[in-house]
Amino acid sequence: MITEEIVHVNGMPKKLVVFLHGYQDCAEHIERKTIELQKINNIAFHIPQAPFVNEVDISKRQWYSIHQFDPDDKRRGAVSWDEFVDFYNRMTVGLVSANYYILQYVDGLLNEYNLSYEDLFLCGFSQGATCAIYGGLMCPHKIGGVISFSGILAAKGFLENHSKNKPDCLLIHGKSDEKIKFEALDFSAKNLNELGCKTEVFGIDDLAHKISPLAVDRAVEFIKKRY
Repeated sequence: MITEEIVHVNGMPKKLVVFLHGYQDCAEHIERKTIELQKINNIAFHIPQAPFVNEVDISKRQWYSIHQFDPDDKRRGAVSWDEFVDFYNRMTVGLVSANYYILQYVDGLLNEYNLSYEDLFLCGFSQGATCAIYGGLMCPHKIGGVISFSGILAAKGFLENHSKNKPDCLLIHGKSDEKIKFEALDFSAKNLNELGCKTEVFGIDDLAHKISPLAVDRAVEFIKKRY
């Protein structure tokens, strides 16, 4: 179970925003980067701490092991785009496992606030973004939206055969990202559109693998449009 979290409640919650941190990351880092999201009127903003200690740095967390699927970090030196994507498709088992914890957590929050799935926005950074995309597509009911910061649609083949819903999606990515390549933006958008999701993209010049204030502002706009 997910037992650690950071919570900001602003007014009487009409929407629930859940933000999933990245690999070798933590909830505190996300809290510092998402101040403007926390200020949206009438939301509950939750940052859960992943239940697993990170395999590289025991002071950090992970939603699933990366080294189980890519023990030598070869994906970062992948010669072709297909080779790069293949590493993320291998992570299907990790995403299935992570989503088990995330879905239980989300269900508990929706019950707590007496909200429905359409009031839920699932956000994430890096590994958390892959989990958010996967979770939105595999959720038993359509949610309000998915926001991916520097993520990628992983488990492509599995989702093509088993996805349950078609949430609206916003994909935000830095054009100077060297960890999850900027090409992931178009790749993910193309596949999400083919799965039936209305997908918006937002590329940011000179941004590496980070969450920027401009990215957060775009996410705020996406959520407010859906109130």
